[in-house]
Amino acid sequence: MLSETKLNALKEISGGFSRDEAVWASGFLAGLAGFSSSAGSFSPEVNSETTSPKKITLAYGTETGNSKKLAVELAGIIKKKGVQVKLADLSQYKPKDLAKEDFFFLIISTQGEGDPPILAKKFYDHIHENDLNISNLKFGVLALGDSSYPLFCKTGEDIDFRFEVLGAQRILPLKKCDIDYEKEAHTWAEHILDVVNKTKESSQNSTVATKISTGRKKYQGKISTIINLNDIDSDKETYHIEIETEEPLVYNPGDALGVIAFNSKNDVEEIISLTGIDPEKQIKTTKITASVQDLLYKHLNISYLLKTTVAQYAEITGHPIPEVRLSLLELLRIYPVKNADEFEQIIPVLTGQSPRLYSVSSSLEAHGDTEIHITVAKSEFFIHDKKQNGLCSGFLAEFKEGETIEFYIQEAKHFRLPQPDKDIIMIGPGTGIAPFRSFLYERDAVGAEGRNWLFFGDRTFVSDFLYQAELQDFLKTGTLTHLDLAFSRDTAEKIYVQHKLEQKAQEVYHWLESGASLYVCGAREPMSKDVEKTILNIIQDKGKQSLEEAQNYLEELELSGRYVKDVY
Repeated sequence: MLSETKLNALKEISGGFSRDEAVWASGFLAGLAGFSSSAGSFSPEVNSETTSPKKITLAYGTETGNSKKLAVELAGIIKKKGVQVKLADLSQYKPKDLAKEDFFFLIISTQGEGDPPILAKKFYDHIHENDLNISNLKFGVLALGDSSYPLFCKTGEDIDFRFEVLGAQRILPLKKCDIDYEKEAHTWAEHILDVVNKTKESSQNSTVATKISTGRKKYQGKISTIINLNDIDSDKETYHIEIETEEPLVYNPGDALGVIAFNSKNDVEEIISLTGIDPEKQIKTTKITASVQDLLYKHLNISYLLKTTVAQYAEITGHPIPEVRLSLLELLRIYPVKNADEFEQIIPVLTGQSPRLYSVSSSLEAHGDTEIHITVAKSEFFIHDKKQNGLCSGFLAEFKEGETIEFYIQEAKHFRLPQPDKDIIMIGPGTGIAPFRSFLYERDAVGAEGRNWLFFGDRTFVSDFLYQAELQDFLKTGTLTHLDLAFSRDTAEKIYVQHKLEQKAQEVYHWLESGASLYVCGAREPMSKDVEKTILNIIQDKGKQSLEEAQNYLEELELSGRYVKDVY
């Protein structure tokens, strides 16, 4: 209520107002009070700061207490800047709540041989064993570790990668900190404030309605082409696979194709034979009810069980099984079940079959919207001196032209081409070439003016030069400005892509200084780390910078989206 003095003053001022002036004045006063006027009536004005407060979750996983201490400290700093912070201990956090989060930042340490903290293991296992829908989540991970250990910050790396696989949006690059982490951690907190504010501004200014995801869009396709890109003399098999669909596809260069592999029919038949279970018996799992045969063939992981699954198997069967990872078939051979009823108890504890992701190597602009390509290296490895094939790469390699396949598109928001007039440097040995083939076809099709520089490597020029004819054509037409090649087995001293980077150090630095974006795709170990070390050396040497300055330079490239990695 107004005092009598103010009320009399208001009456005196407004006494001679026309109707229009009165309406204007009412709107003016409403504005002062946080309301808007429309045709003389009052209606509450939406205050974005009030109705949509900036709020983040800052979680921590700790064993010695360092992560918790740091999280509490950074939460205090962030709160003082006007951002609400909910602190969460991973030992108590429910992973299903990730789907409800908007901004989720995590500080986590690595223990022993690359293991998560004991109190965070339940969370770590859950996100790796379950197919969560966290496509609305925006995240960043700060990993604490000790660089004197070989698996430096591995837990942080694992969670950062898994969140991306599950569809979350990385808005801060993974930050790995050594034992002296205070300064870097405070800088990370500043970056949290920057990206949260920018993201909020972007969402408030956007007029596009956000659709709630109801699950992945599944496509049915037919294998139209499958070719081994390696020469007959190569000891590798790398398949170029083209899939045709009747339904139009939606994807961008940098996205991935997701597929769930089926298990070996021979293995499934032997498992059923060893256990004596009825293959048609209906079993209920956490996600699906189906016959034993369908569950083992299409839906459950039986090829390389998690240690936690092996431990559950041991508890059910009573066998003293050491902490080990084996296939279900190997477990049954070594530690057999008593009968079919006991095996029926084991089926529900098996984890679901996880999807595998392969970078798309085609372009909608160049290849049309009913065709998509992927590049798949058949993985081979040994367990107890027995040769094994990677489940999904082996599954895909066995396809024949004309057979059908189900897949989905995994959006990779962080791995995007810059504007058409910007330069790009691409480093992609082996199947790391896949997204860059997509980039080149896309830029060629749209007539992008920016320059394109590719560093590619593999074992031998004759047998392992993937997409050789296409890359040479891109070079001839000018789509590729530079093509630098490293074939490690063609010379007495092995040459890798990082050595080619060193040879072109001055020009690489000049491109970066001129605004080029830098992309790395391929194996995380050791390629991506060797490449990053070389890039830091180039920035130090050619930019006349200290190591710390070079690290800050590279971090700024990451934060601005100009240094992007897709490594596995």
